[in-house]
Amino acid sequence: MHPGRRALGEFELIREYFLRGGAGGEQRGVLVGIGDDAAVLRVPDDADLIAAVDTIVEGRHFPAGSEPRSLGHRALAVNLSDLAAMGAEPRWATLALTIPAADPRWLEPFAGGLLELAERYGVALVGGDTTRGPLTVSVQLLGLAPRGAALRRSGAGAGDLLAVTGTLGDAGAGLALTQCRFAADPPHARELLRRFEYPAPRVEFGLAARRIATAAMDISDGLAGDLPKFAAANALAAHVDVGRLPISAALAASAAPGQARDWALGAGDDYELLVAVAARDYPALAQAAAQARTALTVIGELASGRGVTWSANGQDFSPARGGFDHFD
Repeated sequence: MHPGRRALGEFELIREYFLRGGAGGEQRGVLVGIGDDAAVLRVPDDADLIAAVDTIVEGRHFPAGSEPRSLGHRALAVNLSDLAAMGAEPRWATLALTIPAADPRWLEPFAGGLLELAERYGVALVGGDTTRGPLTVSVQLLGLAPRGAALRRSGAGAGDLLAVTGTLGDAGAGLALTQCRFAADPPHARELLRRFEYPAPRVEFGLAARRIATAAMDISDGLAGDLPKFAAANALAAHVDVGRLPISAALAASAAPGQARDWALGAGDDYELLVAVAARDYPALAQAAAQARTALTVIGELASGRGVTWSANGQDFSPARGGFDHFD
């Protein structure tokens, strides 16, 4: 708390830090926003409402003492990634914020990080709750997709290609840097830290992929943990050649190949998208990725059967870890 400044109450906190900016107004379907008991939102008749919610907890999802602007950004970005996987247009968000104290030095950058990203993607903050306690941030995000057109984890067919956006493993390395478990040259360290602290949700690609991909999934818990869920949702077998995994120049220059591969497979927090696409439609999907300024890499394929197999250099391979589990 700044010297001489009185403590903020809950409603003063909301008014000062969160009742500003954004993309609200009736033109975005917000009939009643922050300030009433609940928000009133208008959903177009020809659209489906898509809802996602994520919670991030200090000491579990981010290290104690993390930069608050990064936390505001990440709290919304992880939900934007979920909507991107559904091919949904983000519209409205609510925030449940539990903080140890109403400290303006923390609240100002936190709100800035969240609202800056919200404005970038046309999201209106329409409600929420604040309370005192261990640092925990929950964001619910609501979006729209044309009636019956949302992407799902299911819907792929045997013979479809598996592809991922961006690069994998950077966030795992960034987390290791914050925990002093890993070292990298300054330019590479900055890039890896940025990938952990400020993930870039693939919203534009998700919207374009809705017309082309057969199925999609957000990779938040690591490919090794998420791919089995994806295969099971499609009642198909999946195979991935780990030699195809996209590794960034920063990670390749900083980590041994085996370590980079392990982070790419199991670390999580990259918030890239895993998509299935018919082989004949892959050129159109690659073009959509290029227009969204997103790299897209084929890493494997789906086939009749069950389960997930991996290979490296033509040999069977087993990932060292199975991805992030919230209850491990």
